[in-house]
Amino acid sequence: MPFAGPPADIPALNGFISLCGEDQWLARVAELGLRAQPGSRSGRAAQQRHALELALSRIADGRLAGRATLAERRLCLLAQEAVVLAEALPPAGRRKLQDLILAGLTGPATLIPLFHLLRTAARLRQHGFTLRFDGLAEGAFYDMLAERDGATAEVVCETVSAEEGRPVHRGDWWTLVDAIDPELQTWLAAHPGRYLLKMTLPEGISGPDQLAELQRRISGLLSAERRQDAGAQAVLKLDPLMLAGAQMQDMPGGLPARLRALFGHEAHLAVTTGRDGGSVFAMAARAGRENEIAAAVCRRAATAAEHRLTGAHPGILAMFLDDLDRADWRTLRGEHLELEGAVRRFLTAPAARRVVAVTCASRFEMFSAAAPDAVPEGELRFRNPAHAAARHPGLAPAVLSSV
Repeated sequence: MPFAGPPADIPALNGFISLCGEDQWLARVAELGLRAQPGSRSGRAAQQRHALELALSRIADGRLAGRATLAERRLCLLAQEAVVLAEALPPAGRRKLQDLILAGLTGPATLIPLFHLLRTAARLRQHGFTLRFDGLAEGAFYDMLAERDGATAEVVCETVSAEEGRPVHRGDWWTLVDAIDPELQTWLAAHPGRYLLKMTLPEGISGPDQLAELQRRISGLLSAERRQDAGAQAVLKLDPLMLAGAQMQDMPGGLPARLRALFGHEAHLAVTTGRDGGSVFAMAARAGRENEIAAAVCRRAATAAEHRLTGAHPGILAMFLDDLDRADWRTLRGEHLELEGAVRRFLTAPAARRVVAVTCASRFEMFSAAAPDAVPEGELRFRNPAHAAARHPGLAPAVLSSV
């Protein structure tokens, strides 16, 4: 399927909206519009998480007027693939597809898992595979049966949120920052200056109760004008902000970039600027242990291999890593080969005996293969050399290691 093509086909996209159900689609767009309002950190995070749905909405209502970006055209083409797939499925399979779409339009969910399935299918077709969507059409545990030159493989598509590997969820962090921000503004008005609150969270933090308790402790520290507060859940330390050259304009990205360089890519950061324009309250939080995003991917891969592959054919696990930022993706693929090492260790475990290859991709590859942070081949591939079908030439385009 060509991804760099003509302007987005709005009538075809309307077919996807019909597949969603027009009322459900409009309700979801309205809901996301409220959730992604600018002015709050949580709103900006929602804009990023639901970028796919918001982009389709802009295309469908004509706001882009032929100015759709390459990434938006790619998403539109995948939406058209969903319509083509629905027309080819039997009635029961079409209902399952619609249920999958509706699940992605509910609550915190997204359409990313569906579009990961559609993108994986498109890539396999590009490599000469013919596909059967047995998961939708026949209720199989795997998603697709891919055939090429006498070889057959079961394909399972899984979407893993990076939050599963973070001791401190970014969504929880932004909720906390939004909740404490009005109090910080009031405190800065009474205490002009530049401050840095460092937080160490030994066991991480999650859920409304722990967030509320951490907010209470921050408020208590400020109101009592203390510099430190130590407890089992968190250690807080408030100091003057003394970064060398810490003016907002001193480097690209300003103060946030200086804080990122100081505290590392895993730190959770936030900067509140006082209404006087000169006062600043920065916060930096670190968990007591490192992120384990690659380990979370492998845990999900092990579960999928055990429960979604039959063993009748070689299995390909197509893993999509969601809720990543550029620094996360660079680190996972970087000099320490964190993701590669974890996946290759998984492939030596008994749980991988049915797996001939694992592929990994992110939004950077889905939205634009030309993006600087995207994998050049569109996905990372790791072949299982111990599998009997690892060297079958028919499977080669889908299983040969890319790194």
